[in-house]
Amino acid sequence: MTPRSSARMFPPSPCRAAHRARPHARSLHDRQKDFAAALLDPAVPIPRGLVGPDRKPDVKRFNVYRNNVFAGLIGALKAAFPAVRRIVGDEFFTAMARIHVALDPPGSPVMLEYGEAFPGFIEAFEPAKGVPYLADVARLERAWAEAYHAAESAPAAPGALGALEAQCLPRVGFTLHPSLRVVRSPFPVVDLWQMNIDGGNPAAIDVFGGGQHALVVRPHAEVEVRRITAGAATFVQCLAAGDPIAAAALLAQNDDPGFDLARALGELFATDAIAGWNLRDDRDVLPGARRA
Repeated sequence: MTPRSSARMFPPSPCRAAHRARPHARSLHDRQKDFAAALLDPAVPIPRGLVGPDRKPDVKRFNVYRNNVFAGLIGALKAAFPAVRRIVGDEFFTAMARIHVALDPPGSPVMLEYGEAFPGFIEAFEPAKGVPYLADVARLERAWAEAYHAAESAPAAPGALGALEAQCLPRVGFTLHPSLRVVRSPFPVVDLWQMNIDGGNPAAIDVFGGGQHALVVRPHAEVEVRRITAGAATFVQCLAAGDPIAAAALLAQNDDPGFDLARALGELFATDAIAGWNLRDDRDVLPGARRA
């Protein structure tokens, strides 16, 4: 006698058949992506399945939410770039920021981090081309904000280097304060920034009269912004990249024949911008040997 198959003994459940007939449910991740895309692009329709209290799609309610998101992100950029906003005016800034928000939404829930890409966006933003220094002012404002929120670090005592033998000094490498930033510009960026922050006094300025470079650091409670020479800017950037004094000074002199090593080091110690130091290998003293 042939046994009956299990299919004949137990017919398919109508509940299971109905489940198989339903479309595959979308994942939470996919639904969140759709929701975020619709928030940032008014041309995208309301995500499927999103309904109001009457269980029907509600365009007006979603638009209110969308506008609140844009307003919050634009407000964050206004707070982070007050000098840029003052230079171009609130209406232009709002329109520019709205486009940036749509193209580059936050990648982190920490809103203090939002705005890192804004200076680069401004540089490429065609309507802002008539204000060629605007992106560099934004870079200085961003450096100020990053310095303000950087980690704390105790400054190194300059007298500690006095115990070193003279022949060892070229091998000294520095650990710079975590807040330290350098902003370079072919425009008078420090003057432009100072004129357009709270308390600044607008004045006539030749924006093509020469560039300025800024050292931004917050070793204590307040952020300091200092003008430095092109050679000093190169020197600090080389130190930050790991070069010892000799290599950094050589590259700085190549960039600026008038570079003053003693002055540059004195300014770093005077601003408590040096957090530590160590002796590097002899091969690191000259940049050519290190990069060979």
